Amino acid sequence: MGNTKERVGAAGVAVAGGIFRIVLYVCVVFLIFWIGKSTYQFGYDIFNQQAMSPGEGQEVTVVIKEDTSVYDIAKTLERKGLIKDALVFCVQEKLSNYSGQLRPGTYLLSTAYTPTRIMSILAGDTEQEGNNS
Repeated sequence: MGNTKERVGAAGVAVAGGIFRIVLYVCVVFLIFWIGKSTYQFGYDIFNQQAMSPGEGQEVTVVIKEDTSVYDIAKTLERKGLIKDALVFCVQEKLSNYSGQLRPGTYLLSTAYTPTRIMSILAGDTEQEGNNS
């Protein structure tokens, strides 16, 4: 009789182990899909630049101080509603012709501007209305 209990116990452990493996594999597959989707969306956002508002947009004044990092500039732009994601803007800046060229000053920007146009204005490449100090 003890032998039967041992076999039933061993079978239960084997079934539980099999179920655990299946659940683990399903979790890994979902994790891989989630990572892939997130990575694709991040890359898409970097290369498919969109303005926050279609049409004329809304004008916003932005002040960039001396020795401000690109990430701090991006966080300010995100807070003001000019860009969607600060991290995406940082990568766009690194990949652009304006890398390391953003200057301090007071800028009048619009929510209708793409990130590249915002970078060109902050780098002093594009004439714009407002005060660039």
